Amino acid sequence: MGASLPPKEANLFKLIVKSYETKQYKKGLKAADAILKKFPEHGETLSMKGLTLNCMDRKSEAYELVRRGLKNDLKSHVCWHVYGLLYRSDREYREAIKCYRNALKIDPDNIEILRDLSLLQAQMRDLSGFVETRQQLLTLKPNHRMNWIGFAVSHHLNSNGSKAVDILEAYEGTLEDDYPPDNERCEHGEMLLYKISLLEECGLLERALEELHKKESKIVDKLAYKEQQVSLLVKLNRLEEGEKIYRVLLSMNPDNYRYYSGLQKCLGLYSEKGQYSSEEILQLDALYKSLREQYSWSSAVKRIPLDFLQGEKFREAADNYIRPLLTKGVPSLFSDLCPLYDHPGKAGIIEQLILALESSIKTSGGYPGRAEKEPPSTLMWTLFLLAQHYDRRGQYETALAKIDEAIEHTPTVIDLYLVKGRILKHAGDLAAAAALADEARCMDLADRFINSECVKRMLQADQVGLAEKTAVLFTKDGDQHNNLHDMQCMWYELASGESYFRQGDLGRALKKFLAVEKHYADMTEDQFDFHSYCLRKMTLRAYVEMLKFQDRLHSHAYFHKAAAGAIRCYVKLYDCPSKSSNDEDDEMSKLLPAQKKKLRQKQRKAEARAKKEAEDKNEEESTATGNSKSGKRQHAKPVDLDPHGVKLLQQVEDPLLEATKYLKLLQKNSSDSLETHLLSFEVNMRRQKVLLAYQAVKQLLRLDADNPDSHRCLIQFFHKVDSMAAPVTDSDKLVWSVLEAERATLSQLHEKSLIEANNSFLEKNKDSVMHRAAAAEILYVLEPNKKPEVIKLIEDTTNNLESTNGALGPVKEWKLKDCIAVHKLLGTVLGDPDAASRWKVRCAEYFPFSCYFEGIHSSAVSKSADEKICKTPENGGLNHQKAGQSIDSHSVNGKLETFKDLTI
Repeated sequence: MGASLPPKEANLFKLIVKSYETKQYKKGLKAADAILKKFPEHGETLSMKGLTLNCMDRKSEAYELVRRGLKNDLKSHVCWHVYGLLYRSDREYREAIKCYRNALKIDPDNIEILRDLSLLQAQMRDLSGFVETRQQLLTLKPNHRMNWIGFAVSHHLNSNGSKAVDILEAYEGTLEDDYPPDNERCEHGEMLLYKISLLEECGLLERALEELHKKESKIVDKLAYKEQQVSLLVKLNRLEEGEKIYRVLLSMNPDNYRYYSGLQKCLGLYSEKGQYSSEEILQLDALYKSLREQYSWSSAVKRIPLDFLQGEKFREAADNYIRPLLTKGVPSLFSDLCPLYDHPGKAGIIEQLILALESSIKTSGGYPGRAEKEPPSTLMWTLFLLAQHYDRRGQYETALAKIDEAIEHTPTVIDLYLVKGRILKHAGDLAAAAALADEARCMDLADRFINSECVKRMLQADQVGLAEKTAVLFTKDGDQHNNLHDMQCMWYELASGESYFRQGDLGRALKKFLAVEKHYADMTEDQFDFHSYCLRKMTLRAYVEMLKFQDRLHSHAYFHKAAAGAIRCYVKLYDCPSKSSNDEDDEMSKLLPAQKKKLRQKQRKAEARAKKEAEDKNEEESTATGNSKSGKRQHAKPVDLDPHGVKLLQQVEDPLLEATKYLKLLQKNSSDSLETHLLSFEVNMRRQKVLLAYQAVKQLLRLDADNPDSHRCLIQFFHKVDSMAAPVTDSDKLVWSVLEAERATLSQLHEKSLIEANNSFLEKNKDSVMHRAAAAEILYVLEPNKKPEVIKLIEDTTNNLESTNGALGPVKEWKLKDCIAVHKLLGTVLGDPDAASRWKVRCAEYFPFSCYFEGIHSSAVSKSADEKICKTPENGGLNHQKAGQSIDSHSVNGKLETFKDLTI
C-alpha cells in the first residue's frame, strides 16, 4: 500500500487510509492532493481519493478517479479493493465480488479483502464460496475467535450441521479449562447454546442433552437453558421429566401460551386441530382447574379452557372469564374472544350470555346471582361487546343500535366511535365510517393510533387528500410525504395505492405500490451489517433465525399486496395504454404554428419553474442543515418531480414484462395464494404464453377446484385454446399435444364439452351467488347469443338465510363485496344497464347502509336528500331537521359538521 512512493508520500498515503477509517474525509482529501501534486498518475492515491469523495456524496468524481487509478495500476490489490468498496456502497454486490476476486489474485492472503468478500457472499447466499472464504480466513488467523465461529456458521448455512459441530468442538479444544472470563461468559454461553441447537437439528438428541447438562454452569441464559432442555426431553419422549420442566417454566411466566401447550403434550392431551374426546376434555378441565388455583392472577389459564370446553361448562367458564373484564373495562375483550366464533355453537352461547348480563345490569344494576352493584361503566362495556358481537355475525342494524345505546350512555369514550365506524365500514357506508373515525380523532388529538385509524378509514372512502393532511399531523416538519416513506409506513402506502387504483389513477397507484417494494429491498440490504456484528457479539441463534427470516421476507402479506397491486396496474396499463409521445406529436401537428409555439413555451416555463423550485428547496434545506465536521455534505432529499406518476407510466415500455418480474416473486414466495395464480393466468394469457397460463390453471385447481375464479380460468383457457388456429410449427404441435394429454386428466373436463362442464359446475353450486355469476359469465363467453338466459341465471339467485342461531334475527348468505362484483359483471362484462339497475335496487334492500347500492340508511342517500332540501327554501326548518335526524341515526351522534365536510 503506497509502496512505490517515497517515504514522505508513503506516510501521507497512510494518513489517507487512516482518515478514511476515522471518517475525517477533508483531512484525507488534503493528503491525497499533496501526493497527486508530485505523482499525478499514482493509481492507489487516485483510488483512495475517489473512495473519500464517494463518502462525501460526490459519486461521479469518485468513479472517474477510481477507474483512472485502476487503469494506471492494474496490478494493485488496493485499486481493485477500492473499486469493490465503491460498488458495494451502491449495492452492486456481484460487481463488488468480481473486484474482490481480482484483488485476491494479486494478494491472496489479504485478510481485509477476504473478510469483505465473505460478507458479500453471505449477503448473496453464495454459501459454497462463503465456506471457502471463511476456511481461508481461519487458516490465516487461527487464534481469532471470530474466524472459528464464522467457519462453523458457514457450514451450518451450507446445510452441513455436523461439520459445524466438529468445528465448534475443535474451537473449544483450544480454550483453557477456566475459560471464559467473567466479561465473556454471556458470549460463550450463547455459543454453547448454538452448538446444542445444532446437535438437535442434526438429530443427535441424546448427545445434545448430555452436552447441555455438562455445560450448565457455563450457560448464563437460564431461561433459554430450560427451554432447550424441555425441547430435547419432549423429542426424546421423556415426557415425565418434560412435564416437571414445563411446570417450572410456568412458575416463571404463567401467561406464556407455549408452556401450556408443551405441558399438554407431555400429558398426552394436545391436539393440533383442537379436537378432543369427552374423556380428554374432562382431564384438561381438571388440569386447568388445578393450574387456576396455583396461578389465580394469570389470564391465560382462564382463557385457554374456552377453546376446548363445550356446552354448559363452556358457558360457565366464559361467564367467569367475561365478567371481571367487563367490570374492569377492557376494550380488547372482543378481540380475545373472536377466535371462539369459528367453533360451532360457541358464538350463540356467548350471545345468550352477554344478553343475560345486559338484561341483569339494566334491571338490577348487577350481574345475575350477585347482590353487589356494578359500576355504571359496566353496562357501557357490555353494550360495546354486544355491538362487536353482532358486527361479527353480520347483523349490522342490531350492532348499530347497541353501539348507539352505549354512546348515549357515555358519549366521551373514544373506542365507541371507532367501533361504530368499523361497523359502518362492514355495512358498506365508508364515508360515514370515515366521519366517525375523524370524530374519535378530534376527541384525542395526541393519540397516534386513533389518527392512523382515521387515515385508514378515509383512504377506504377514497378521501385521499383529506387522509394525507391527517396523516402528516404526526410527521416531522419538512417534506412530510417523504417522511412517511422514510418511516416505511407501508399500511398507508398500500391503502393509498389501492384507493388511487379504484379511482383509475394508475400513476399514483403504481408509485405507492413500488414504494412498498422498495422498503422490502431496503430490508434485504439492512441485513448486511449483521453478518459481521452477530459473529463478533456471538448472537448466533438470532443471526441464523434472521437469515431464515430474510429468505422468506417476500412471503409477507404487505409485499404480496404491493406486488399484486403493481401487477394489476401494469395489466390495466397494457389493456388501456396512456397517451404515448407519438399520440401527443399527432395532436401537436393539428395545431396552428402560433399555437404550437405558445404551447411549447408554456411547457418549457412549467418545467423550468418546477426544476427551480426543487433546486431552491434543496438549497434551503442543505444550508439549514449545513456540513458535518467530517466534510460530508448533508443533502436534503430531492423533491419528487413526478408526484402524479405520469413519467413513471411513460417510462414503462412493456407493462407485461414489468408485471412478470413481480409475478415471479409471488410465485416463489406466495405459491399457496389463489390471487398469485389468478394474476399469473391474466398476465400469461395476454402474453400468449399458453403453457404458463395452463400451469396457473393447474395451480388454481390444486388449491381450490370449486372456487368460481378457478372454474372461470379453466373454461376460458380451453375456450381460447379451441379458438386458436391449428398449430403449424413443431414447437406449437408439441404444445398442443401436451395440452390434449393434460385435458384428458382433468376430472372437470373428462369426456365433457365446455358447456357441459359449465352446467355441471352450476348444478353443483346452484345456491351460491358467486358460483352462479361465474357460470353465467362463462355461458356468455361460450354462447354470446344467450344473453337473456345469462341475465336470468344471475337474477334467479335467492338470498337464503345462513345457518345461525342468533337470538336477534337471521343473517342472509350474500356478502356485500360479492354483490358489488356481480353488479359490475352485469354493467360492464355483460353490458346490460337495466339488469345492473335491477340488481342495485335489489341489493339496496339487503344492504341498507351500503353507499355503493345507495341503501336507504346510507350516507349517500342522506347527503343527496340534504342537498335537495338545501335547494328548496320553502321547506326550510322542518324538512332540514328531518334530514339531520336521518343522518344522526347512523353517523356522529348528531354532530354533522365534520361528516358534511368529509363527504363533499
